[in-house]
Amino acid sequence: MAVAPSSAPSEGRGARGDDGALTAFVVLLMVGLVALLGLVVDGGTAFDAHQAALVEAEQAARAGAGALSVDALRSGHVQLDAPAAVDAAQRFMAEAGHPGTAAVADGVVTVRIHYRVPTAILGLVGIDGIDVSAEAAAVDVAGVTRGTP
Repeated sequence: MAVAPSSAPSEGRGARGDDGALTAFVVLLMVGLVALLGLVVDGGTAFDAHQAALVEAEQAARAGAGALSVDALRSGHVQLDAPAAVDAAQRFMAEAGHPGTAAVADGVVTVRIHYRVPTAILGLVGIDGIDVSAEAAAVDVAGVTRGTP
Protein backbone atom coordinates (compact mmCIF):
# COMPACT_ATOMS: atom_id res chain seq x y z
CA MET A 1 0.00 0.00 0.00
CA ALA A 2 1.40 3.37 -1.00
CA VAL A 3 1.29 6.29 1.39
CA ALA A 4 0.54 9.75 0.01
CA PRO A 5 2.93 12.51 0.96
CA SER A 6 1.69 14.69 3.77
CA SER A 7 1.06 18.38 3.16
CA ALA A 8 1.41 19.21 6.87
CA PRO A 9 4.70 20.80 7.92
CA SER A 10 7.10 18.44 9.58
CA GLU A 11 7.83 18.91 13.23
CA GLY A 12 10.83 21.16 13.90
CA ARG A 13 11.11 22.65 10.41
CA GLY A 14 8.99 25.49 9.13
CA ALA A 15 6.55 25.26 11.98
CA ARG A 16 7.17 28.87 13.00
CA GLY A 17 7.80 30.40 9.54
CA ASP A 18 11.37 31.49 10.27
CA ASP A 19 13.10 29.69 7.40
CA GLY A 20 16.17 31.70 6.33
CA ALA A 21 16.26 33.97 9.39
CA LEU A 22 19.65 32.64 10.42
CA THR A 23 21.01 33.10 6.90
CA ALA A 24 19.92 36.76 6.83
CA PHE A 25 21.51 37.32 10.25
CA VAL A 26 24.80 35.77 9.14
CA VAL A 27 24.84 37.84 5.93
CA LEU A 28 24.24 41.07 7.88
CA LEU A 29 26.86 40.10 10.43
CA MET A 30 29.41 39.42 7.68
CA VAL A 31 28.67 42.77 6.00
CA GLY A 32 29.26 44.51 9.33
CA LEU A 33 32.50 42.62 9.93
CA VAL A 34 33.81 43.44 6.45
CA ALA A 35 32.94 47.13 6.99
CA LEU A 36 34.74 47.09 10.35
CA LEU A 37 37.75 45.38 8.78
CA GLY A 38 37.76 48.01 6.04
CA LEU A 39 37.71 50.83 8.57
CA VAL A 40 40.57 49.30 10.51
CA VAL A 41 42.79 48.41 7.54
CA ASP A 42 42.05 51.37 5.28
CA GLY A 43 41.76 53.79 8.19
CA GLY A 44 45.21 52.72 9.35
CA THR A 45 46.56 53.17 5.84
CA ALA A 46 45.04 56.66 5.65
CA PHE A 47 46.49 57.56 9.06
CA ASP A 48 49.97 56.42 8.01
CA ALA A 49 49.66 58.30 4.71
CA HIS A 50 48.63 61.48 6.56
CA GLN A 51 51.68 61.20 8.82
CA ALA A 52 53.93 60.66 5.78
CA ALA A 53 52.36 63.65 3.99
CA LEU A 54 52.93 65.82 7.05
CA VAL A 55 56.59 64.80 7.23
CA GLU A 56 57.01 65.46 3.50
CA ALA A 57 55.38 68.88 3.81
CA GLU A 58 57.63 69.79 6.75
CA GLN A 59 60.76 68.67 4.92
CA ALA A 60 59.75 70.50 1.74
CA ALA A 61 59.12 73.69 3.74
CA ARG A 62 62.54 73.35 5.37
CA ALA A 63 64.15 72.82 1.98
CA GLY A 64 62.48 75.99 0.75
CA ALA A 65 63.46 77.95 3.85
CA GLY A 66 67.09 77.13 3.15
CA ALA A 67 67.02 79.03 -0.15
CA LEU A 68 68.54 82.29 1.02
CA SER A 69 69.35 85.34 -1.04
CA VAL A 70 73.10 85.43 -1.67
CA ASP A 71 73.08 89.21 -2.13
CA ALA A 72 71.30 89.71 1.20
CA LEU A 73 73.78 87.39 2.95
CA ARG A 74 76.71 89.37 1.56
CA SER A 75 75.23 92.54 3.00
CA GLY A 76 74.78 90.86 6.40
CA HIS A 77 71.04 90.13 6.28
CA VAL A 78 69.16 86.86 6.22
CA GLN A 79 66.46 87.00 3.56
CA LEU A 80 64.72 84.32 1.54
CA ASP A 81 65.03 84.21 -2.21
CA ALA A 82 61.29 83.64 -2.75
CA PRO A 83 61.42 82.12 -6.28
CA ALA A 84 64.30 79.82 -5.29
CA ALA A 85 62.48 78.82 -2.07
CA VAL A 86 59.32 77.87 -3.98
CA ASP A 87 61.40 75.98 -6.54
CA ALA A 88 63.34 74.08 -3.84
CA ALA A 89 60.15 73.10 -2.02
CA GLN A 90 58.43 71.96 -5.21
CA ARG A 91 61.48 69.94 -6.27
CA PHE A 92 61.52 68.21 -2.89
CA MET A 93 57.81 67.35 -3.17
CA ALA A 94 58.22 66.05 -6.72
CA GLU A 95 61.14 63.84 -5.70
CA ALA A 96 59.09 62.54 -2.74
CA GLY A 97 56.36 61.56 -5.20
CA HIS A 98 53.59 63.84 -3.97
CA PRO A 99 53.66 67.19 -5.75
CA GLY A 100 51.91 70.03 -4.01
CA THR A 101 51.99 73.80 -3.76
CA ALA A 102 54.51 76.10 -2.13
CA ALA A 103 54.30 79.80 -1.38
CA VAL A 104 56.42 82.41 0.38
CA ALA A 105 54.89 85.23 2.42
CA ASP A 106 56.72 87.44 4.93
CA GLY A 107 59.76 85.15 4.93
CA VAL A 108 57.72 82.03 5.73
CA VAL A 109 57.62 79.10 3.29
CA THR A 110 54.25 77.34 3.37
CA VAL A 111 53.77 73.97 1.69
CA ARG A 112 50.53 72.08 1.01
CA ILE A 113 50.45 68.46 -0.13
CA HIS A 114 47.29 66.69 -1.25
CA TYR A 115 46.89 63.23 -2.74
CA ARG A 116 44.64 60.18 -2.72
CA VAL A 117 45.45 56.82 -1.13
CA PRO A 118 43.78 53.75 -2.69
CA THR A 119 41.76 51.52 -0.37
CA ALA A 120 42.15 47.78 -0.03
CA ILE A 121 38.91 46.70 1.67
CA LEU A 122 36.54 49.68 1.38
CA GLY A 123 36.78 49.42 -2.41
CA LEU A 124 34.33 46.54 -2.08
CA VAL A 125 31.64 49.01 -1.02
CA GLY A 126 32.52 51.70 -3.55
CA ILE A 127 35.08 53.78 -1.62
CA ASP A 128 38.06 53.60 -3.97
CA GLY A 129 40.34 56.03 -2.17
CA ILE A 130 40.81 58.33 0.79
CA ASP A 131 42.05 61.93 0.40
CA VAL A 132 45.16 62.83 2.37
CA SER A 133 46.45 66.35 2.85
CA ALA A 134 49.00 68.14 4.97
CA GLU A 135 50.32 71.65 5.42
CA ALA A 136 53.55 72.86 6.99
CA ALA A 137 55.50 76.09 7.24
CA ALA A 138 59.14 76.90 7.91
CA VAL A 139 61.29 79.98 8.34
CA ASP A 140 65.06 80.32 8.30
CA VAL A 141 66.46 81.61 11.57
CA ALA A 142 69.72 83.55 11.74
CA GLY A 143 72.21 83.14 14.55
CA VAL A 144 71.78 81.53 17.91
CA THR A 145 68.25 81.88 19.24
CA ARG A 146 68.72 80.06 22.53
CA GLY A 147 71.73 79.02 24.45
CA THR A 148 73.06 78.18 27.87
CA PRO A 149 74.19 81.03 30.13
